[in-house]
Amino acid sequence: MFVAPDPGRLRLRNATRAVIGVAAAVAVSDLCGLSLTASITGGLAALLALFTVTDATVRDQRITTALFPVAGFPVLALATALHGIAPVRDAAFLAVVFCGVYARRWGPRGHALGIFAFMNFFITQFLHAVPAQLPELYTAVGLALLVAGATRFVLWPIERHTPPAAAPPALPGTGLARPTTRQAFQATAASALALLAGQLLSEERWYWAVGTAWWIFVNTASRGETLVRGFRRVFGTVIGIVVGLLVAVPLNGAPVPTAALVAVCVFGIFYTAAVSYSWMMLAVTVMVSLLYGLLGVLDPGLLGLRLAETGVGALCAALAVTLVLPVTTHATNDAWIQRALHCVHAATAEATARLAGDPEGDPAPHAAELELLLGRVRMALAPLMHPLTPFRARKARARQVLELLDDCAREVRGLVTVAADPVASHDARLAAACQRVQAAVEALTDGGDISVRADVPAAAEPALVHLHGLERALTELARPLRTPSGSPWVGA
Repeated sequence: MFVAPDPGRLRLRNATRAVIGVAAAVAVSDLCGLSLTASITGGLAALLALFTVTDATVRDQRITTALFPVAGFPVLALATALHGIAPVRDAAFLAVVFCGVYARRWGPRGHALGIFAFMNFFITQFLHAVPAQLPELYTAVGLALLVAGATRFVLWPIERHTPPAAAPPALPGTGLARPTTRQAFQATAASALALLAGQLLSEERWYWAVGTAWWIFVNTASRGETLVRGFRRVFGTVIGIVVGLLVAVPLNGAPVPTAALVAVCVFGIFYTAAVSYSWMMLAVTVMVSLLYGLLGVLDPGLLGLRLAETGVGALCAALAVTLVLPVTTHATNDAWIQRALHCVHAATAEATARLAGDPEGDPAPHAAELELLLGRVRMALAPLMHPLTPFRARKARARQVLELLDDCAREVRGLVTVAADPVASHDARLAAACQRVQAAVEALTDGGDISVRADVPAAAEPALVHLHGLERALTELARPLRTPSGSPWVGA
């Protein structure tokens, strides 16, 4: 978290803006005379609006923010109406879980609206809201979304000048093989188990187990990713509870210091989210402890229960991802690595065409896509590279694959630069070298043999240098990708 790069101080600016937006939303609720429960609801709505909206354009971000009441208000009404009817409430919560995850198939907007719908049900349980409070809850959420939108799009429009990073392209699939469909069933199964186990621990605070199970399935695609995320959530919660015992319990809800520390926690959530899920969970746990202090119900026993519910939720997520339509880490690795290799193939072919004189040949889009795919490959391989992984040989293979794919990306970027030069050489040897690169990619993905020339071109021929670098990297990739393992990788 402390050494991760922050180009343009984007994380710093985004976190600072979040503090301003959430604080302003709470202040507006207070000025309007709304209750503490409504003010907390508004603050959390503002936090979600600033945190979850990641559409590629500012226009789409505004539309998604404007649609939040459509997704959240009906769920809020349903949750308050069913608050005292446990069996029906539980069934409705699980339906919201399924629909919220299933909505991710519609991209960033579906993802954000699904989270907002789920959190409206969750917040109602957290605050024990009842139907009589619904009008002021609607007012608080509506005001919060207006304030958050004004902060984001008018007061400090960061995205207008710095568009958010493009989301990596999703893996294809149909029916139960489609990632969003599979995850909807997994998350619902995990939430059902968490709901039952959580209620055995506490009839009042069971929802923490469900919340843990839900959030563990956000931004994961394989069994390994989900298990690692569950571990990090529990780890961050443990540290957060220790901090809560040292800070939140002694404060006992004192308004001014509690508000200041909540602002620090909001900053921490936004600043660390992109680089450390454990640190983000620490900030979330401390913030929740402080909010419980404001509500007058905080004590060490409650924090202990919070930890137990989190552990139950993580265990239920692990069971669901293992037993319900499981997708192994290696299967996910195969898919993303193959897509990256095919992208190398496409970029090389376009560069060859451009260097041969075809004005339509353009490798740049493929090079940009390759960077996104490599980011997703890193996410897929992260479980195998975790410090606590017991699979040392697989960890070494994963590191070698990443290094060689990074080499491929570097050579592709070099080819893009050379191909963009209007006076670049149209040497006939380029076509032969590109054909060998393409043959190597096909061999890696189809399981064939790879044969690459050993001669190294002169440095005066930059395109050939980059192509030979690609040949070398692809040849060396054959070994880690084809090493037998419990679940083979590409071409094994």
